[in-house]
Amino acid sequence: MKSRKWILFFAALLVIAAAAGLLKWITTHQKLGRPGILAVAVQGSAQMKIDLPVSALDFTSTNLPEPGEALGFLPPDTSYAERLYTASDGFQVQGTLVLMGADRTSIHKPDYCLPGHGWRIDSKSVVNVPIGGEQPYELPIAKWIISANFQSPDGQAEKRSGIYAFWFVADHEQTPEFYGYLRWLTRDLLFTGTLQRWAYVSYLCECAPGQEDAAFARMEKLIAASVPEFQPPPAGR
Repeated sequence: MKSRKWILFFAALLVIAAAAGLLKWITTHQKLGRPGILAVAVQGSAQMKIDLPVSALDFTSTNLPEPGEALGFLPPDTSYAERLYTASDGFQVQGTLVLMGADRTSIHKPDYCLPGHGWRIDSKSVVNVPIGGEQPYELPIAKWIISANFQSPDGQAEKRSGIYAFWFVADHEQTPEFYGYLRWLTRDLLFTGTLQRWAYVSYLCECAPGQEDAAFARMEKLIAASVPEFQPPPAGR
């Protein structure tokens, strides 16, 4: 009985040692992949220059600087861009691009980020957005209906709804699922030694309760018009 315990103990040690060796080999041999969005290397910096389009359809935009809390929380090789789009009638959509470097923790699970900003997730779905251009294709994105209670200027509680749309994209790869992105990243790292440089693209808008469909219809048009400006079509298109 004791001999069996020792065998199991040494077998466990061998598994741990093998796993540690594999992780060390992956770390020392991995190469960083190319971004799946348009990005330009910045001389003397681990970050890359990425941009969302300044205008699309009847939307103009204002550049939003990276929030202070993100500067201290995200890895230093994270690249970031954010713009607030405003239509001629005042309807607004916030667009954000986060591009990871050699540290995967640049990209966080949306289920944690939204509640951290006061939003509740009411429903989740995946929809295909038609992207035009020379090579038209269908872009699968996550579409979440969210809501929150805010305080109005007069101190009254005010319920607001919103749409949060997002997806993840790397070189020749894209998915609307967080765990899908993790599976692709792990597979590529194990089988090719390439740490794909994934980007997390998201669009957020607020609306009155009951206006979610109308708000998403406008957001969808903005996504369709702006995506070709920063994201090449998938491979084979």
